[in-house]
Amino acid sequence: MALVDRAELDQTSTISRLESFTHSMQVIVRAKSRPKRFQQLADLVRGKSYLLNSHTSREVQDAIERLFACNHYDAVLFESVLMAGYLLPQDVKIVIDQHNIEYELLLRTFQRETAWLRKWYNWLENRLLKPVEIRRCLRADVVLVTSEREHLVLKGMVPDKPIEVVPNGVDIDYFHENDTRQELPGRIIFTGAMDYYPNVDAVLFFAQQCWPLIRDSLPDATWQIVGRNPMPEVRKLAELPGVTVTGSVSDVRPYLGAAEVAIAPLLIAGGTRLKILEALAMQKAVVSTSVGCEGLSVVSGEHLIVEDLPQKFALAVIKLLRSSEARTAFGAAGRRLVEAEYRWERCGDRLLHALEKLS
Repeated sequence: MALVDRAELDQTSTISRLESFTHSMQVIVRAKSRPKRFQQLADLVRGKSYLLNSHTSREVQDAIERLFACNHYDAVLFESVLMAGYLLPQDVKIVIDQHNIEYELLLRTFQRETAWLRKWYNWLENRLLKPVEIRRCLRADVVLVTSEREHLVLKGMVPDKPIEVVPNGVDIDYFHENDTRQELPGRIIFTGAMDYYPNVDAVLFFAQQCWPLIRDSLPDATWQIVGRNPMPEVRKLAELPGVTVTGSVSDVRPYLGAAEVAIAPLLIAGGTRLKILEALAMQKAVVSTSVGCEGLSVVSGEHLIVEDLPQKFALAVIKLLRSSEARTAFGAAGRRLVEAEYRWERCGDRLLHALEKLS
């Protein structure tokens, strides 16, 4: 069962791909609600979390009850703790797949934000969501996280609950080695949903503090921002020399293939970043912040370059653009890491091992 927005249903083939794995797939489209900012304010006035409310649907609860009336299920896997508030029969096992520790993501946004209204909102939303997130994890039979770091953080909150690490993975056959002849000299890429605030914050940071330094050294350098639903402030970056904002693309691989360097200049994040795994799988040299590659088994200087200061981040990108030998070495090491640790088969085995503990 999937709860989606109308825009998600129209813009992605994910639903049809999911249907190929199951004999029964139900898609429930969120009812059209009031404008987001109005709804956020209304929820806060009522002392409710907007994030939790936006993932709560009477239609989903009704659909769950219909399914259990006709079928027997041993367990339900909720993708995200935000979805894990629905009522189930008492004998059904509950698994929560924590893509992020959600309250931590809100706290990091609060700490990073400078606009007082957004800062205040994220502090309040964190306060409202955190106790619910902990209660839902306590209710679960198994909680899945994507990294050892998040395992330790969550274990401190729910010490008696089984918590299993199942890393994010990548299809290494789909994201395969890149033919370097496709690469465009000086091309940099950032990939990710551009209506997701941590990604928006990342590209604004890079545009303001790194991109001018790179263009001063390499006037022909170009940067593509590839991802769906770019916010107005992201679309405006296309006015900068050398910058392209693509919006939604049907296949990210040609864009990755054309790039010499992939960047992950994130300052707010949770879970682990698929954008880095996909770039490494395609043998791309990657420059990331510490937060950007947090939770991944990467070593700076071996699999990618990690820099947090804007000048050093920009300099690392420049050095890679100037050295095909360095790009090749990083690309090969990154591909080996993904093949060893993050291919889907390995991650799937860890998931099955975690689920076996339910019996």
